[in-house]
Amino acid sequence: MNISVLGCGRWGAFIAWYVCGLNHKVTLWGRENSKALAELKETRKNQFLTLQDEMNLTSSLDEAISFGEYIVISISAQQLRALAKQINEYNVEGKTFILCMKGIESTTGKRLTQVFREEVGYKCNLAIWVGPGHVQDFVAGIPNCMVIGSDNIEVTKKIADELSSDLIRFYYGQDLIGNEIGAAAKNVIGIAAGMLDGVGYGSLKGALMARGAREVSKLVRAMGGNELTAYGLSHLGDYEATLFSSHSNNRQFGEDFVKKNKFSKLAEGVSTAKALQLLSKTYNVDLPICNAINSIIGEEQEPKEILGNLFGRTRKFEF
Repeated sequence: MNISVLGCGRWGAFIAWYVCGLNHKVTLWGRENSKALAELKETRKNQFLTLQDEMNLTSSLDEAISFGEYIVISISAQQLRALAKQINEYNVEGKTFILCMKGIESTTGKRLTQVFREEVGYKCNLAIWVGPGHVQDFVAGIPNCMVIGSDNIEVTKKIADELSSDLIRFYYGQDLIGNEIGAAAKNVIGIAAGMLDGVGYGSLKGALMARGAREVSKLVRAMGGNELTAYGLSHLGDYEATLFSSHSNNRQFGEDFVKKNKFSKLAEGVSTAKALQLLSKTYNVDLPICNAINSIIGEEQEPKEILGNLFGRTRKFEF
């Protein structure tokens, strides 16, 4: 099968490397001014992996879209709408797009599949690829379980069956709303975990995990999804990789933020926290953890005080 991957950062390059290793023909696309693409073209490697010789690298979106039967998108969530507008200029009839990214549009609160559909329509199949895993672990041969989801179970099954391996075992996602919201929201919980580490409250991460999943489950239910999805691979199942791992950008951002250290990488949870605050108001669901992260980042409130108050709230029944 011909597979194109749009986005050549850490995760995009890994996906291209992974599917090429499954004996698919692969084209990896990056923007013309992309430093990551320039490095890959010159050396065929980044700090994590070495690309196969047979993989094609290009900055031509036309070439990448024409080539792929499956087209995986792995870019910053907040850049998806702009890219989708470009994609809509091409013939994508019958192709299958897979969004391998975790976020919510910060200005609208819309899920990424909604953003894509608004710009490209329904002339192509659309799925998501979410769940736990870090590039550093995968390239070292450490396996994990992930989720493929869409609004068409046959599309879901076909993608999962085509791309499963001993390294990544895919489950069929049954709740697109829950999986998208859960996957995005876990990055906000990851920032909270990093902040707890930063102020010396790391022992509260167990409580954060339990209450974070509960908080997200209530939002998922209010939005029309299945609240149990928050306890699956896309959210709770991704906590180990996000709340505890040294590889997690969101956890590291949270720790560096409260310690006032410079952080130069992408932490999707920052934009997602803004989007979740919008959804909290829209669906009238209390999201205390997400609101706390917003107040610390956006309103520059004292992290130790806010986090301490968060877990010292009025006594109540757990469920």
